[in-house]
Order: sequence, then structure tokens, then C-alpha cells
Amino acid sequence: MLSHRPLSQRSRYPPMTLRTKSAVVPRWESPALLFRRALLLAAVLLSCFFIFRSSDSLRFLPQFSSSSSSSSSAFPYIFPSAIIDYSPVVEEYTLEKVLKDASMEDKTVILTTLNEAWAAENSTIDLFLESFRIGNGTLKLLNHLVIIALDQKAFSRCLELHNHCFSLVSEGDDFHQEAYFMTPDYLKMMWRRIDFLRSVLELGYDFVFTDADVMWFRDPFPRFNLDADFQIACDHFFGSAYNIHNKPNGGFTYVKANNRTIDFYKFWYSSRETYPGYHDQDVLNIIKFDPFVFNLGLKMQFLDTAYFGGLCEPSKDLNQVCTMHANCCLGLESKLHDLRIMLQDWRQFVSLPPSWKRSPFITWRVPENCSIESLRHYGSPVNK
Repeated sequence: MLSHRPLSQRSRYPPMTLRTKSAVVPRWESPALLFRRALLLAAVLLSCFFIFRSSDSLRFLPQFSSSSSSSSSAFPYIFPSAIIDYSPVVEEYTLEKVLKDASMEDKTVILTTLNEAWAAENSTIDLFLESFRIGNGTLKLLNHLVIIALDQKAFSRCLELHNHCFSLVSEGDDFHQEAYFMTPDYLKMMWRRIDFLRSVLELGYDFVFTDADVMWFRDPFPRFNLDADFQIACDHFFGSAYNIHNKPNGGFTYVKANNRTIDFYKFWYSSRETYPGYHDQDVLNIIKFDPFVFNLGLKMQFLDTAYFGGLCEPSKDLNQVCTMHANCCLGLESKLHDLRIMLQDWRQFVSLPPSWKRSPFITWRVPENCSIESLRHYGSPVNK
């Protein structure tokens, strides 16, 4: 409907004008043209936003070998087919950054190692993390767990499952397959672990190191002696935490960062050359008697299997157990079989009425496939 206002009040804007040689008179553009220009501006701004987000996300990608040129290092993750060899900058995954993010207030972290064989779906790492979720007071400890990946597939799986991952992949090492006990790959992997743990101590972090085949059923920290420098679980425990004849197992340790422990780990690692062909645990059983360790003043203690048990020597009382290790077991399938039974036993135990939990008849059904007979069948040493 047309307005009946006076002409002087209908519009404050001048009518459309044309450009002349003598002057340029402003022209008011149509709404459609203004909309198109606004749309174009929005598209440009949106493109800039996505480019910024893509470049920023490079900080969260794993580190690969840096053999490609620096000019193309950022593009594979925006355009994956651009080049084959990736080399992004990965500040988020430096060891210092990962440890700091996972650390408790007192600079304590929980560490485990992982390779492709143990990282497969429904394999060891899934059972390991599940134990934290169903354990007594252990769920919160996942916030302080760092998974050390020994190959790229293990690192990728870690990123799917967990918040704190570090890649310990190095050129020339290939730990992606199951490392059979006492094979060259197994020995190399064990010694690599000792050297890495020394570097964690040098950064000033106390740590609990745990193999991924150790199930966590209770918070172990109340069971640690805070005055000791180095505490280690045992395949066989002979009644005293100070008995040097206890048979230690390097799959579970609690270590305080100080000069004594740093020097001890250096000595331990260097002893691989003194005793070639031995793995770290056998060497520890030798050097624990060495005068060098005594002169260090290292306060070493052995953890009671009543609380820190394993298939070699299971914890008898489920009301007391903190961790259970699938030691004394050869073969990944046998290990997984017994670990699954272990988790089932724990779930059944925690579902019992309190009075039933005190029954002496409540115990583990393992070892089963990881029996001593199976070890003799392989003709290998008992401790693993």
C-alpha cells in the first residue's frame, strides 16, 4: 500500500543518481547486492577460521620421522595425500609436557609401556584400563597415567583410549610385535625401558612403573614406604621387605627421584654390558648384592605379594590385594585368558555382601592357562 505521507516526509534519502564527468554522486545499492557482498565476506572469514583451526591442530598430532622438507611439513594433515613422509612440530607430545600434564601435585606419575601387540583391540591395554575403572579407589589414578608407546600403531591406539600418551619410537627399533621372552627384541625392549625410566628421574619425577599386564584393584600408594628410594614387586617374597634375597620383578616399581636412584638406574643400565644376554630383572638380581649399590646408600625395599601379587605367587586375600601381575606366563593368548578370569573374579568379589567377602573360600581361579606346567612345557625360566 502506498504511503499518504507528504512527499517531504516519505524518505530522507536522495533519489538514485548517475555518475557524471564533473562529480560522483553517491548511489544507494540494492538489498540483493548488499546481501551478496555480506555473504562473500562471511565466506572469506569462515575460510580463514578453518585454516587457522587446521594449522593450530597440528600441535596435537604425533611426531613422525622428519625426513621431508620443512616447507611441506604442515600440509599432510590438512591434505593427507600431499606427501608421504610427515614431520610436524609436536610440542604437545614432548616428554616434559606429557609428564607435567599427568603429574600429581608432588610430581608423581604412573607409567606403562605399550607396543602394537598389546595395543590391539580387546587385548592387554583394554584389560589394564578396565582394572582401573572397576578397582577400589583406582579410577582417579588414570588422570596420572602416562602410556609410553613403543611403535606408531601403539601410539595411535593410545590417543584413542587415553589422555596422556608419549611416543618413544626411534629409528631402527621395531617393537610392534609380541616380544617373546628372552629373544633379542625382548631384551632390547626391556633395556630401553630402564634407560627411559632413568630420564624420567632426571626430570625430577617420582614414578610408579607398571607393566600393562598388571591389574590395579586398589590404590597402592597407602602401601608404599615413603622413606624408601626404590620399591619393587616380587615373583617370590620371603617374608621381609628388607630381605635382599627376595626375587624382584621389574614389572611394578615405585621410585623416588633423587641422586641415588638416578645413579642406580645408570649403573643398572650399564650392567647390561657386564652381563650380556641377561634381561634387566636377572641383572637386578645380581647387582643388588654389588658394593656399588650399597655405597650409594640406596634404600631398597621389596613389596609383599600379599598386596602386590601375581600368577607366580597370587595374593591370597582379595580384601587386601592392590595389584595382580600376569607374571610366570608365556604367550599372549594364555596371558589374556588368565587376565580376563582375574577381572571376572574381582567383579564377583566386589558384588558380594560384606560378610561373604571375609570368607576364606573366596580366592582367585588363576593361574589357569598360565600354570607352572605350561611354563615347563615351553622349557623356559619361570619368572617373566
